[in-house]
Amino acid sequence: MLGLRDEAQARHLMRFFKCGPGEYGEGDRFLGIRVPVTRTLIKKHRKDASLEDAVRLTQSPWHEIRLAGFLLMIEVYKKAKENGKRQIIDTYLSILDRGNNWDLVDVVCPKLLGDWIVRHPEEEGLLGELADMEGSLWHQRVAMVSNWMLIRKGNCAPAIRLAEKFLNHPHDLMHKASGWMLREVGKRNLPALLRFLNLHAADMPRTMLRYSIEKLDSTTRHRYMTITHPENLREDLALHLPSRLEIRKKSTACKP
Repeated sequence: MLGLRDEAQARHLMRFFKCGPGEYGEGDRFLGIRVPVTRTLIKKHRKDASLEDAVRLTQSPWHEIRLAGFLLMIEVYKKAKENGKRQIIDTYLSILDRGNNWDLVDVVCPKLLGDWIVRHPEEEGLLGELADMEGSLWHQRVAMVSNWMLIRKGNCAPAIRLAEKFLNHPHDLMHKASGWMLREVGKRNLPALLRFLNLHAADMPRTMLRYSIEKLDSTTRHRYMTITHPENLREDLALHLPSRLEIRKKSTACKP
């Protein structure tokens, strides 16, 4: 991969992923390799790759090589038997600090930790443990974004609980992650999203709110964005909530 470096693209990626002094990606280094190229390389080697190979790549100082390591770990996980999957998840949790930007979280955690918790609901507490790691932005984002897989399988409750927990989180990246997962909840259980918004819209960070209401109709989006008091919200939306028929069409059997 070192031979594929592109200095101009690397400079662009460092700006895009906020790698300047005081920014969330401070100190990260890029080769300038585009993600599709990295994925193509992984496809060529996934059949013979081991967990050790993946971990070795995640130790690299180069962002794209770490991404390759995490992508390779997903491939190893897919073909592993149940005991092997347990080892891979334990390993992943032990190297989360190597996934120190949002792409290294979002591309990976739903397919590893999220899938594992779907298979083993008794392990759901792992999300809470990660969410409780105050000051560890990437661990907390893993906790939130891993819910994507749970939501797709019909379990919305953990995402809603974490969204409540992160209402006052200081970082915009967590507001985006929470809003994103709430939007996914709304795709499968619109009443659950609306209940959350009716309780919290007036106090939600604007970024979280905007992300969460993106798929609602324009009238409802406007009213949530302009509301300033929860009591007014319940009165103002009374005539604009979706009908029962619309809810049945848009919702699946997703736990509230």
